[in-house]
Amino acid sequence: MTNNSLKLAVIIGSTRSGRFGPVPASWFAEQARAHEAMDVDMIDLAELTLHNSLESSADTGGLARRLAEADAFVVVTPEYNHSYPASLKTAIDHYAKEWQAKPVGFVSYGGMGGGLRAVEHLRTVFAELHATTVRDTISFHNFWERFTEDGVPHDAESAGSAARGMLDQLAWWGSALKQARAARPYAA
Repeated sequence: MTNNSLKLAVIIGSTRSGRFGPVPASWFAEQARAHEAMDVDMIDLAELTLHNSLESSADTGGLARRLAEADAFVVVTPEYNHSYPASLKTAIDHYAKEWQAKPVGFVSYGGMGGGLRAVEHLRTVFAELHATTVRDTISFHNFWERFTEDGVPHDAESAGSAARGMLDQLAWWGSALKQARAARPYAA
């Protein structure tokens, strides 16, 4: 990580057995690592214990630290019943200040909708937490047809271009908001 690098937390939002999330998350993390402005921290919610009651667990403090250290986030989410998974909502709701004045991007996947309805719901949640969502997203429609066995999108050139565009937006917002937070603490 260089002094100008931003710490990007890539969050895998699904914890279901047989989930697909690690595939697009790993692909996106590689795209982010290739971006000159990003240092990637992969956060897999399936590896953590977070209680729906929002009580503390052995993992809440460690995740709080990782989120607080992040300058930007990318949430990798499926679309379940026209929205995002409960595991992701639980993880989001455990924290507040850790999200504030930081940019959030989305990689979604699903059937015909490609997870876009989940993303639209998440935009309102993150707005309430004083986070800034970037305009561009990456969505994989009919995801089961979109990746090779090696976890690479069949349309790798187009998907890679979309990833670079979103990463450029995250880098701009991440840098601007990091400087602003350093100059003056965010007042929520």
